[in-house]
Amino acid sequence: MHDYSSYENILFDIKDGIALLTINRPESYNATDFKLHNELSRIWLDLGKDDDVRVIVITGAGTAFSAGGDFDLIQKSIGDAKVISQNLTEARDIVHNMINLDKPVISAINGVAVGAGLAVALLADISIASEKARFTDGHVRLGVAAGDHAALIWPMLIGMAKAKYYLLTCEFMDGKEAERLGLVSLVVPHEELMDKAMDVARRLASGSQQALHFTKRSLNQWLRQAEHTAFDYSLALEMFGFFGEDVQEGLDSVRERRDPKFPSAQ
Repeated sequence: MHDYSSYENILFDIKDGIALLTINRPESYNATDFKLHNELSRIWLDLGKDDDVRVIVITGAGTAFSAGGDFDLIQKSIGDAKVISQNLTEARDIVHNMINLDKPVISAINGVAVGAGLAVALLADISIASEKARFTDGHVRLGVAAGDHAALIWPMLIGMAKAKYYLLTCEFMDGKEAERLGLVSLVVPHEELMDKAMDVARRLASGSQQALHFTKRSLNQWLRQAEHTAFDYSLALEMFGFFGEDVQEGLDSVRERRDPKFPSAQ
């Protein structure tokens, strides 16, 4: 079994070829701090090397899947080229490493999913959401471009018109609407979420691994094409925003739970 002892914010339960991963910062609704952001960027490489793992299920501890970027991470990113460069590399690695992992990934989305956590939830090969799940990309609300995964995957999942609406307005979407639009694979009653995710995982773990890997690899060619055009471009523009004036106001307004007054809109 692979050594996962370096991971502080992800719990592992590996049994019968299935790795159940739990994002474990429930006191902050599993928001991504520097440590968790780094862990989410490299975990897929370690899972790919683990011969005991055939399928991955990822969920969140407590009531949230992941509430987006930790306030401290965002604050320390503003105007700091070194931190921004690190964030850019890790954000790209989350997306790149998930796309290039042949093993199937299932997300069990148990609550709110925003930012880097949302990237993991939606880049999973099969996304199963609780009826209590809520989704928003959130970047524009913060005052930076919707980089991360959004320009890559949202138009493919729900079409350009709906993608633009939700990414530009940052309006929340519940689990039922996410399933109706095609943002997630399935929505189930909250109490059935983990049973359904593990049932699907068991089916995949007992299937032809070569057939599953090659099917995922083929389908992800669509994502690889967009990864080197829309994704890289959007991620760079997102990071560029951390040198602007709007992001501080965006962060302050989220902290203070008020509408933002962006300098660029005055």
